Amino acid sequence: MIITAGKYKGRKITAPDEAITRPTLSKTRMGVFNSLFSILGTFENKSFLDVFGGSGIMGLEALSRGFSSVKVFELNRKSAEIIKKNYNMLNLNPEITIGDSVKILSKTNEYFDVIYIDPPYKSNLYESVLKIANGNIIIVEHSENVDFTGFEVLKQKNYGGSKITFLSKDIVQNDNSGN
Repeated sequence: MIITAGKYKGRKITAPDEAITRPTLSKTRMGVFNSLFSILGTFENKSFLDVFGGSGIMGLEALSRGFSSVKVFELNRKSAEIIKKNYNMLNLNPEITIGDSVKILSKTNEYFDVIYIDPPYKSNLYESVLKIANGNIIIVEHSENVDFTGFEVLKQKNYGGSKITFLSKDIVQNDNSGN
């Protein structure tokens, strides 16, 4: 896999065995970050959380494009070791937490500017993570329908067999005052 843009554009990274992960394709990554830039306007001084790290490519793309900080959660130890090697190859120190992403996220009160959610497809983890995600923009990569109740859908794009949905916490409050 190759980083698609920014400071580390063109750098090759190692991907874990495809039996363990399903890396996000380069065309999809480019679309995600181009859309994200149109929403945010800048990545400077912004934080990024990759909830299901896999190869670590999304966090590396975020750092390459100017995000100030990136955190990665990954359950599989082999994948986590590959993520560490990929970051170290670029002289970066990954902020990676190994363990169950849902449990880790539920224990942190940290706020992120962008949260990227791409669990194993058909894992039934989407809604669990969305309930506890504490971020400004939440990006979900999915193949099946996901319940986005409580979120404003900012944008949705199709990339072959996957969809990318950009969400924001729904700030519209019900007006019970009778007006």
